Amino acid sequence: MRLFKKPDHRTDEELLAAYREKGDMRLMGDLYTRYSKKVFGACLFYFRDRHLSADAVMAIFEKLIAVLRTQEVQSFKGWLSFVVRNHCISELRKKKSGRLLPESYLAFEIIETDATTEQHLALVAHDQLLEHLQEALPNLPETQRTCVDLFYLQNKSYQEIAAVTGYTDGAVRSYIQNGKRNLKLYILKKGGHEKQD
Repeated sequence: MRLFKKPDHRTDEELLAAYREKGDMRLMGDLYTRYSKKVFGACLFYFRDRHLSADAVMAIFEKLIAVLRTQEVQSFKGWLSFVVRNHCISELRKKKSGRLLPESYLAFEIIETDATTEQHLALVAHDQLLEHLQEALPNLPETQRTCVDLFYLQNKSYQEIAAVTGYTDGAVRSYIQNGKRNLKLYILKKGGHEKQD
């Protein structure tokens, strides 16, 4: 009896395609082996509790077993980070426990989108973003709105924004990136983007 399976060197996307086709749980086992430690680390960042984080890892991969059987994912690593983040934030909102992370961390949540929307987001030009900035800003969460305003309208650097707001450099970077993404989603919903040939 073989105790250890030879590692599968196919890409994540190749494993996912094979899993959608065959439903072989061993393929999900390969993805679990590749990413369970990273997922646990991300959960630990949010929960600061090893038991809650371990439970979250199992819950997330149980969800993936069902979702990935039918859903096509273009970039698994990036998509997985969205799933993990949103799962942890959802659990934090349910628990509302003061010993967990403060409410400011909830602004890191990103809306999951399909592959077509992701392609359209990539086509939203910088000048379109600036053109719609003023009307779109009120739709952002306060943390993102503040950082995007300081960065784009007041030309502040990440370090300057961190000094003004009290956020860490990493938080400022995330608020700006997520705010920029949400602005692009707003532009797409408003029909302010036309695909360029």
